[in-house]
Amino acid sequence: MESGLIHIPYMRPERTSRETFDWALANAREADKRGFDSMMVAEHATQKWECIPNPELVIAAAAAQTERIKFAPMAHLLPQHHPAGLAIQVGWLSQILEGRYFLGVGAGAYPQSSYVHGIRDADSQSLNEMVREALDIMEKVWKREPFFMEGKYWSAGYPEEVEDGHDDDQHKLADYSPYGGKLDIAVTGLSPNSPSIRFAGERGFKPVSIYSGSSILKTHWETYEKAALENSHVPDRSRYHVSQTVFVAETDKEARKLALEGGIGYCFERYLMPIWERFGMIEGFVKDAGAEMSDVNLEWMCDNVWIVGSPETVVEKMNKLFEFTGGWGTLQVESHDYIDNPTPWFESLELIANEVAPKIALPEKVAAAS
Repeated sequence: MESGLIHIPYMRPERTSRETFDWALANAREADKRGFDSMMVAEHATQKWECIPNPELVIAAAAAQTERIKFAPMAHLLPQHHPAGLAIQVGWLSQILEGRYFLGVGAGAYPQSSYVHGIRDADSQSLNEMVREALDIMEKVWKREPFFMEGKYWSAGYPEEVEDGHDDDQHKLADYSPYGGKLDIAVTGLSPNSPSIRFAGERGFKPVSIYSGSSILKTHWETYEKAALENSHVPDRSRYHVSQTVFVAETDKEARKLALEGGIGYCFERYLMPIWERFGMIEGFVKDAGAEMSDVNLEWMCDNVWIVGSPETVVEKMNKLFEFTGGWGTLQVESHDYIDNPTPWFESLELIANEVAPKIALPEKVAAAS
């Protein structure tokens, strides 16, 4: 299993933009140094806790300070961008990173962000339609062939190159197509039988599951695999990413204390648990554990939802989860705010990359089937 980081970034609301930016770069440097394969940077225009509106700025700065780790916006929210402009921006950044970039796309989950971008009362169906139309336009722009289209949501085109007869470069068009001619694209999903995960399968994109319970996770792969096969794509679990809250220390007791009393516990108690309860997102975890909603508190989350413990304990928990779900190729560790005491957080990343990930593999029966 590969180890990756997904930087939401779940910052305390009092953090400044500069602190948020610097923490993102510190995580990139440490993840790169400690052997992580990828870092995803989320995009949110209006959220105080999830407060990076321009992931490409973080990615560009982090790329200059790292050597091998790959980066992705996870995700650019396509309804909130003009697709032609985003295609140029994405193509250029992929060229700058020379193979250390892939693109994450999504529809957006927060109505406030949609509203800022002029989208009112949008339902999931219209947002998903916007995603599809945006991707069609972006792919046309990357082909660099003349076109003009007036879509349902956007108008866009690509001009003809003018030959002025003087054999100079005054009217030549810059090439902002993806580096290497093709861009790897990923799509996130959260809900049971996620339509986003189905879309990823239809297009042969990378699936990225936001962990919401082992039973729901199992439906994600089933949904993806079915859609991929129906559209003549080969479903490959090694390309599958799953994001999860993970914290590792030398002992179970130490890991539990650092998770509960650190940035993870702070975020869940004040932000994530209230949101998850409001939208019914805890139910999948409760069902998996055979528990009741009355059992749920921060300690219950630590023991039943997060993956926390010594390297040996975390390996055991991960292998059990792999056996049930079929497994995946990259664990995308959800980052949290440990600015005030970063050492335990970075030591956890070290243990994940070097003491946990090498000991996790796809179950033999799944690997054989692939």
